[in-house]
Amino acid sequence: MRLAELAERTGARLEGDPEIEITGAAGLDEATEGQVTFLANPRYTPRVRTTRASAIYVAERVELERRDIAILRVRDPYLAYTRALRLFHPEPTFEPSIHPTAVIDPSARLGRNVWIGAHVFIGREVEIGDRVRIYPNVTIYERARIGPDTIIHSGVAIREDTLIGARVRIHNNAVIGADGFGYAKDEEGRWLKIPQTGRVRIEDDVEIGACTTIDRASVGETVIARGAKIDNLVQIGHSCTVGEDALLCAQVGLAGSSHIGRRVILAGQVGVAGHLKIGDDAVLTAKSATSHDVPPGKTLSGIPAFDNRAWLRATAAFRRLGEMQKLLRTLEERMRTLEKALALDSKNERE
Repeated sequence: MRLAELAERTGARLEGDPEIEITGAAGLDEATEGQVTFLANPRYTPRVRTTRASAIYVAERVELERRDIAILRVRDPYLAYTRALRLFHPEPTFEPSIHPTAVIDPSARLGRNVWIGAHVFIGREVEIGDRVRIYPNVTIYERARIGPDTIIHSGVAIREDTLIGARVRIHNNAVIGADGFGYAKDEEGRWLKIPQTGRVRIEDDVEIGACTTIDRASVGETVIARGAKIDNLVQIGHSCTVGEDALLCAQVGLAGSSHIGRRVILAGQVGVAGHLKIGDDAVLTAKSATSHDVPPGKTLSGIPAFDNRAWLRATAAFRRLGEMQKLLRTLEERMRTLEKALALDSKNERE
């Protein structure tokens, strides 16, 4: 692809030879001649001197020392680079087919041009949309519905009545729609299982990572809204709602009936207690946990989570606790010495 075409298709302003042939995209250290790279974090600026890339995405006002590399100026270099990667690595095409070992209930309805791999099981009254790809060893329980262009990777289990929208990606060994964790204690102190009568609804353009589990609602629906992205090993409890374009990183855990707003970011290993509301655009940094509602737009850290800037000051102080304790003891000793001296002076004046 000519560099001029790449610039046009990624919304960049080109400074350099428009005829350079670009064959791929890679990071600063990995890129070779004929590839495009990017600089988004100023910390990596020194690496620009040694990159072998033929072109580089940079922000509008960034100045580079090198003059032998074509520059593509954009508002967001990382976004433009991502779009370039997508151009060079389009979705692979596939030929529709159904493997002879797949078990499909006669009542199931399959869309056009589907691809179904080996040992897939599709239960009663399931609906599969057009161009859906289902990889080997997937199990789909009765009455599930799956929208067009969705991809379900091997080992996934989709439980009964689950609704899945269009262009959803579910990675290996995820479980969608398992029973929520609900029990009541009886008169003898034994746990009585609460029937989980709801379902899971996953809207369009959601991505769900490997080994993630999303529990069905006890009543009503567990909802993953349009465009949400969920990493590997995430636990979403029953009756939760995850808002549009939310980002849940690895090992996040949501207790039942949590409500996660739009564009919320929950970093790795964040924990959210049950029946809480995390407002739109809030961020909880890695390993944080909250047992209270979080207002929209707040960035919180720690256990229990509180304002990120206050947390940064607190952790800075924590690292100096040993030094501060030593200083405090020194000050206490000096105070005692001073008090003794003042007491002696007072006594001498009275005499």
